[in-house]
Amino acid sequence: MKSSEIRELSNQELLERIDNEKTALVRMKMNHAISPLENPQKIKESRRTVARLMTEMRKREINKTK
Repeated sequence: MKSSEIRELSNQELLERIDNEKTALVRMKMNHAISPLENPQKIKESRRTVARLMTEMRKREINKTK
């Protein structure tokens, strides 16, 4: 997910995406521990997506307080 796409999301959509991505990341890690994933780079991509979403959420919080 690109940063431009993330900026277009509403706050509610952003929170839902964060929750979904975190759940998917945990599930992916568990599956990888049991049997290796076909593409383990997806874990890295998912972790970075969560970070991008959380960064945008924090940026909005900071702008809101100003």
